[in-house]
Amino acid sequence: MTARKKSPPIGKRLLKLRRGKKLTLKQVANETGLAPTYISKVEKGEITPPVSALLQLSRALEIDSSTLLAQEKQRATKKYGEDYQKRTDDYTYETLTPEARNKHLKAFRIFIDPKSVHKGVSYQHAGEEFQYVLKGKVEVTVGENKNVLEPGDSLHFNSAIVHKLKNISSEKAELLVVLFTP
Repeated sequence: MTARKKSPPIGKRLLKLRRGKKLTLKQVANETGLAPTYISKVEKGEITPPVSALLQLSRALEIDSSTLLAQEKQRATKKYGEDYQKRTDDYTYETLTPEARNKHLKAFRIFIDPKSVHKGVSYQHAGEEFQYVLKGKVEVTVGENKNVLEPGDSLHFNSAIVHKLKNISSEKAELLVVLFTP
């Protein structure tokens, strides 16, 4: 029986890819809109980026995001014994399109702990986003506009506009989120 080689954490893989392409933090920041300090913290493993940031970093590094996300899901399944990956303190996701190589459309099931907000950066990425609430009550802020969504409600918006997601209910929220990235 041969031992399988563990893939390094996502931050280390991103750092290796960035250095392999001879890109500076500032260059990647200009391509993603993320702060160089934020990218550095991701690479050091100090923070775990949300899906939207991983998509932006993948695009800037010219790599297939589905491969990166699939590798991370495999690591998470082994580490947590769950079918979804811990992304921040209060937010988890499960990719629904792991084989969507080089596709513009990606779908995720998002879980947000009760009474919590995504921490870290605001989300902003080229393309469009569709959110459909399965459980809980969430507040989605797009730019200056606040939207309150309950089970069965949906929202479709330009994801290039800064947006945030917050669970305002006392139960774990569950959403279907579809991202279109050009």
